[in-house]
Amino acid sequence: MSDSQDSNTEGADVSSEQGTRDGRGAAFAEARATFGPSAILTPANAVTLARILASPVAFLLLYRTATSSSWPLAALWFVLSTTDLIDGILARKYGTTRSGAFLDPLADKILVLGGIGILCWTGRFPVIALALISVRELAVSWFRSRFATRGLAVPASKLAKWKAFLQLAAVGWVTLPPTNEAEWLADSTLWIGVVLGLISGAQYFVAGQRAATSMAR
Repeated sequence: MSDSQDSNTEGADVSSEQGTRDGRGAAFAEARATFGPSAILTPANAVTLARILASPVAFLLLYRTATSSSWPLAALWFVLSTTDLIDGILARKYGTTRSGAFLDPLADKILVLGGIGILCWTGRFPVIALALISVRELAVSWFRSRFATRGLAVPASKLAKWKAFLQLAAVGWVTLPPTNEAEWLADSTLWIGVVLGLISGAQYFVAGQRAATSMAR
């Protein structure tokens, strides 16, 4: 067999092997996204439901623990706050669902409103901050339902994700023993989160109105 024939044979083998790899990669990627949009029992939803079910334990500890600060409480709050990243990774890996799109922000709202609400009850945070956060969430929920009746789905902005992170972090600073007495740290984090929440709420309304106007044309 000539060198030319050997080269052609080797090239064909490489192409065949590459094709096999590509086929396996495509099959693996398809196998990972095993949940359709209507699925409910998914790994991501399991993590989200665990966050929701564990939140009353955190609220009870916030209320009953002296100065709302202890290492077990801080660890629990850290886990509840950061597992939002885990369910996001799982959703992207196994497929996003409509139930997940509802449960994920619901878990954040429960943690934020519950945690800040408890600290307002104990006098650690000002009630006006909770009022502004609550009004913002109610307004966005109303806008979302209104836009949904028009067939519009307005995605959350990056600011909205940052405001949730900061509001959860504000509670986290209180629960952490080394930063519990640094009131300026928790308060400034809280108010930055409140301001970002109001701005992102306005952005949501403007984006929805623009989408509705464009669809009407």
